Amino acid sequence: FHPLALLQPPTMTAKAATATGGKVDAGTIAAPFRAEVREKVEALKAKGIEAPLLVGLLANTDPAARKYAEWTGKACRADGLRYELRTIDDPIDVEAALTAANDDPNVHGIIVYYPIFGQVESFSGASQDDYLRDTVSFKCDVEGLCHTYRTNLYRNVRFLDYPANTKKCVLPCTALSCVKILEQCPNCYDKSKPVGKHMEGQVVT
Repeated sequence: FHPLALLQPPTMTAKAATATGGKVDAGTIAAPFRAEVREKVEALKAKGIEAPLLVGLLANTDPAARKYAEWTGKACRADGLRYELRTIDDPIDVEAALTAANDDPNVHGIIVYYPIFGQVESFSGASQDDYLRDTVSFKCDVEGLCHTYRTNLYRNVRFLDYPANTKKCVLPCTALSCVKILEQCPNCYDKSKPVGKHMEGQVVT
């Protein structure tokens, strides 16, 4: 789930929202997923292993990005995860900081707060920000936006270690959170239809 979707204030249940056109309580939907995270963190601690560390890289003054970083920290701390925000004064230094985090065995996840360069063109990819997304190692990418995960999603490859199939690919987190919310809305998914057509005829805005 997207960190911002995890800590929303209570609103309406999915059933009530569908009937009245109100808001869905994403926090309620996220609760079992967050509980699973807390259980796994506690299991690690019981074995003397530190909780996973998520590193956030912030290199802009965009208010939305800073608020996103703030909510990420709150969500991590609430679930027992470690979070470290690294601010970078000059955007040109982001790639070096990103590479260092990729190579640090103590870092388990990385999230980069965009925009950094915006739509500035890059020699690799449509923009410099796109290039940075692809620089995040798939081993640390918690948003599912790096080249490896995007390509696997396009090809419908769901595991990194075929044929053992023990390591799932990370799906784009915002899109996945929307799917999980829609799944809880009555009459949204028609499971009697073939996979890929469960929402045929539905309109989502």
